[in-house]
Amino acid sequence: MERPGPAPLTGTIVSLEPLTAPHLPDLEGCCEPDFYAHMPGGPYALGGFAPWFDAIRAGVEAGALVAYAIVHRPTGMAVGTTSLSDISVPDERLEVGGTWIARAHRRTAVDTEVKLLLLGHCFDTLGVGRVTLKTGGGNLVSQRAIERIGATREGVLRRHRRLNDGNWRDSVYYSILAPEWPAIRRRLDATLRER
Repeated sequence: MERPGPAPLTGTIVSLEPLTAPHLPDLEGCCEPDFYAHMPGGPYALGGFAPWFDAIRAGVEAGALVAYAIVHRPTGMAVGTTSLSDISVPDERLEVGGTWIARAHRRTAVDTEVKLLLLGHCFDTLGVGRVTLKTGGGNLVSQRAIERIGATREGVLRRHRRLNDGNWRDSVYYSILAPEWPAIRRRLDATLRER
């Protein structure tokens, strides 16, 4: 497995660009605060987009993550974010997370192409053996979205993360292994053609 770097990934509808400060106004404009109820460490937990971006940038500079802005190519607007974290080259694994997409683009071709680009990069370019995805135990929308991809639900870590309101969140873990990727790619390709 290669260590992921900040290379942009470009599709027909979206591009995944390394997250930079110029993306922040677009992201602030399309972010719904209720989304962050399930996402510890989001902009509203950290006091806004500037401190959130500083935390992301620190993680990137430390080599702990690769953060992307999801850019809608027809408009040139950033409509969400995603990242690669928990990177272990010796174990050939990483986590796809910190993902959110503006409500108008959820369950659309934008959402599908983001998944194709990112997972394709992980498995086909980097040679990852395992991709982990996790979400909040109460975030049923996100759980269904991960299951629609074809990821395998592995279990629940109870009282795993503190939420923005001080309560605790259970985290539901999923994975995709390299041998499973070809079938998942075909499913995502078919979904993209339908949208």
